[in-house]
Amino acid sequence: MSQSEAAAPAKQADETAQDGERKEQGESAEDQEQPRQKAWAARRDLIAHGPEFISTLVGGDQFGQSGGSHYGDTIVHIGGDRAEASVATPGPVPGEEVERLAGAFQEAEDFDEVLTRLKAERFLILSGGRETGRRTAALMLLHRLGLDRFFELEPPTAFPALSGQLDTGAGHVLCDLTVSRNRPLRQPHLLALRRELERRGAYLVITVEPSAALGDISSVRWDPPSAEDILHAHVTPVTGKSAWPHLRERAAVKEFLAQQHPPRQIERFAKEVVALHLGQSDERRLAAYGAAAVRGQVSRWLMEAEPILREKAFLISLAVFDKAPYAVAAEVGDGLFVRLQKIEDPDVAPLIPVFGTSREERLRLAHATGHVATEVTEHGPVIGTFFAEFRDERTSRLLLEEVWNRHPSSRPAVAEWLRKLAEDRRPLVRTRAASAAAQLAQFDLSSALAHLIEPWADARNSHSWLAAANALTMAQLLKVPTVLRILHEWCTGEVESRRWTAIRAFGLLGPVHHEEALEALLDAVRRQPPDDDAETDDDKPSEATKQFADALELLLLAVKNPVLAQLARQLDPDHADRTARPYALLAFFQACTQSKEEDSGRPIVLDWYGEALAAGNSTVTRHLAQFWDALLADRTHTAPALAVLRGWVRAADTDPASERALLPLLYELAEASVNHRRITHLLRTVRDSGGVPSPAADRLLKHLSPA
Repeated sequence: MSQSEAAAPAKQADETAQDGERKEQGESAEDQEQPRQKAWAARRDLIAHGPEFISTLVGGDQFGQSGGSHYGDTIVHIGGDRAEASVATPGPVPGEEVERLAGAFQEAEDFDEVLTRLKAERFLILSGGRETGRRTAALMLLHRLGLDRFFELEPPTAFPALSGQLDTGAGHVLCDLTVSRNRPLRQPHLLALRRELERRGAYLVITVEPSAALGDISSVRWDPPSAEDILHAHVTPVTGKSAWPHLRERAAVKEFLAQQHPPRQIERFAKEVVALHLGQSDERRLAAYGAAAVRGQVSRWLMEAEPILREKAFLISLAVFDKAPYAVAAEVGDGLFVRLQKIEDPDVAPLIPVFGTSREERLRLAHATGHVATEVTEHGPVIGTFFAEFRDERTSRLLLEEVWNRHPSSRPAVAEWLRKLAEDRRPLVRTRAASAAAQLAQFDLSSALAHLIEPWADARNSHSWLAAANALTMAQLLKVPTVLRILHEWCTGEVESRRWTAIRAFGLLGPVHHEEALEALLDAVRRQPPDDDAETDDDKPSEATKQFADALELLLLAVKNPVLAQLARQLDPDHADRTARPYALLAFFQACTQSKEEDSGRPIVLDWYGEALAAGNSTVTRHLAQFWDALLADRTHTAPALAVLRGWVRAADTDPASERALLPLLYELAEASVNHRRITHLLRTVRDSGGVPSPAADRLLKHLSPA
């Protein structure tokens, strides 16, 4: 390969990065022209795509194959590895180690089939993931042949040189042989190796990764037995089989078995279970071992040579996209890998194999599981999406904490990656970027603010402001200290972008902090300087008014009655300070335009009125009617409000519940003569898209204007 050819990938990567930077800089002005996402829609995205702890926001809302090995077209389970040996080194394998492993190894019914093949062919290629016990399985196959000497071979620089390491009459294991398209295994090499093994009366088992490029060379697929089988095999020889059912039902044991641990950790855990049975330990220590095992696994992932950097990046990405579609975590994880590679070795271009990655192997490495389910998207449900999640729910948090606090050299890459994700067109990706920033703030608030939240809040586009608002919202849900104080300072401050961020965050936090949020918003409204553009020629509200109204709308719809009562006070003509009146009125109007997507599109506020009516809550029905009176009497809202009522009447054509709620509301509004004329005219003129008069309108009109 020429120097120019070798440099091409690096040059292309640099040009791609520069194009991304130019695009990022050039899009800021363009983003300002994009329409703002509606506040209620943004809240739905946050709840739909955020991690599980975001569910507290809903409080006030109404709204592969496993267990076998693949050989040709046959699934073969060759046995159960009951203990992963320590990291092997080339040289003789101690006989006592082999005997110890044999004592805990249980053969499956297919074991003899594979053993017969090894005996006939003299060598076998065993394909399996790391930390699955594949080395032990290889040793047990050789042990069953009746051999008494075993050797661990060193991976050769060239495969033909392997013959020089063979010993007469012995069993050999070659672990982790690298096989790729650039370094393939060839049939002539294997034929020569087989002849040498026959000449020496020796045997060989080679272990490779499942992703090894073997071509037409056959192999046996190795998968470990279940964690319960491994634990059972280690515990019962000491405790007896009769004690197992009771030990199996212990909370700490059940929790441990629910996760995916390598055989080494299961063997160590078994010693703790035995100690518990013998009265030498207690439940607390047993539970602590499980948590320590997860943290230890996370540390090994990041600190040891394996997995490679690209797989480390995938693990971090999966921590951000836990319980989300696997394809998204894998896709964006490569972007993190490119950034990490630039830090680790800027002179080496990142190599991303397009078709060489096994989804099953990646999930096994991550101690994760996958399942097919329906994905919720902004375009509707998508059936058949493959989701991935860590088996132990603590893994994602511990992994992010380990990366951010114990490996600070990764911070620039991780922060740049998350900032880029916040610009993604998919709500899921944007929301998860913000949730990751919130969790990083939980570990180190000042650095998360400096690297992520403040740059988003200080950006020139509302998409970044929303990322900052979502991050601060979730940080508060995680009980990060001083977040409410930061939000209050930003909300009442003079920096427009930070004020917008805080206003939106307070709106989102309504269900859990509605009193603090409402107090801060009303305080900020009173501090606002006179807005010369508040009333333009076309009577459209200013941007500042929209911001506060959006937040109040979120509070109103999420919390409902307590916020409604507070905002209704702003309409009182005798109220000492009526500064907030236009904001409250606009917030209520916007709320009236929202509908329940999960309930046939029923208008939320109309449904709210009907529920209060049925419950006999006259205070709520009075406040709702008071707002409607104010809308119809306000010059800027009269026409839009009548248009909303027209939509409600059309909804009543197919929804009897809406009609039952609409009748008393219209009856109360029509007590004023001017409103009576407006409403009766509206009912006489309501038509559907085909020009057909509304049946519900006709019935309502008969009640309001009897003949």
